[in-house]
Amino acid sequence: MEHSLIPVAYAIYLPIALLLTFFVARSLFRNAKTFMIDIFHGKTEIALATNRLFEIGFYLLNVGFALIILRIEDYGQFDTYQVLIERLSYKIGGFSIYLGVMLFFNLYLLFRGRRKSKLKDATPINIQSNYIPR
Repeated sequence: MEHSLIPVAYAIYLPIALLLTFFVARSLFRNAKTFMIDIFHGKTEIALATNRLFEIGFYLLNVGFALIILRIEDYGQFDTYQVLIERLSYKIGGFSIYLGVMLFFNLYLLFRGRRKSKLKDATPINIQSNYIPR
C-alpha cells in the first residue's frame, strides 16, 4: 500500500514557517523602535506608526513567500520518513536563510536611515543669502 507523506509535510512545514516568521519579526521590530525614534528625532508617535507599518509589510512578504514555496513535489516515492525529513530540512533551511537575508536587509535600511538622519542634523544651514525682501 503506497501512501504519500506530503500532507504530513505540509502540516509540519506551515507552523514552523509561521513561527519562524513571527519570532524574527517580533525580535526585529521590538528592537527597531529605538532606531525609528532616533531617525524621527524623538517623534515617538510617527516612529512607532512607521515601525508598525514596516512590521506588517515584513509579515506579508515573509508569510507570502512561505506560502509560495509551500509546494512539495512528489518525484517518485515520498512515502518514507527519511524522505520527509530530508525534504522538510531543505524547505525549512531555505526559508530560514531567506528570513535571515530579510532581517539583514531591514537592519541595513534602519542603519541607513539613521545615518541619513544624522547627516541631515549635521548639515549647516546657510544663513547668508542674496535674497533681499522688498
